[in-house]
Amino acid sequence: MKIDSKVILLVEDNPSDIGLTQRALAKAHIANEMIVAEDGEEALDYLWGTGVHAGRDVSDLPAVVLLDLKLPGISGLEALRQIRGDARTRRVPVVILTTSKEERDVATGYDLCVNSYVRKPVDFNQFAAAVEQLGLYWLMLNERPPVVRGSLE
Repeated sequence: MKIDSKVILLVEDNPSDIGLTQRALAKAHIANEMIVAEDGEEALDYLWGTGVHAGRDVSDLPAVVLLDLKLPGISGLEALRQIRGDARTRRVPVVILTTSKEERDVATGYDLCVNSYVRKPVDFNQFAAAVEQLGLYWLMLNERPPVVRGSLE
C-alpha cells in the first residue's frame, strides 16, 4: 500500500539496519519511497536541497524522518538541532529510531522537540511491528504540517 507520494527519510549508517527497515516496511505492505541518508550531513543536504541533493524540490518534504543517533560526522542529535533550527524543516516530523538507551539522549531528543523516541528492538519481528506502527501512524493518520518557505536569518 502506497500512501500518496509521502516519502520516508531514513537517516541510518548501518547497512543491516537499513535492510531491516526496508524489509519491515515491505512486510507491512508500506510501499512508499524510502530515501536513505547515511549520515546527518546527507540528511540535511536532502532536506535543504544542497550538496549531493542540490536542485531537489525542497517543498517536497518527507512525511517523516527516521533518525538514528549514532552517525558519522554530524550526529543524529546535531542533525535534529539543525532541522529544528531552520524554518523550512522545523515542522517535519522526526522520530529518533535508535539502539541508544542513554537517558541523556532521550532527554536531549525531547529538548530538541523530537516527535517520538523509539528504541530499536533487537528481534526482527518486534522491529518489524514497531516500523509497521510507525509507518501507519506517520503516513496515514498524522496530518502533515504546512510547508514553510525561506530560512531563518
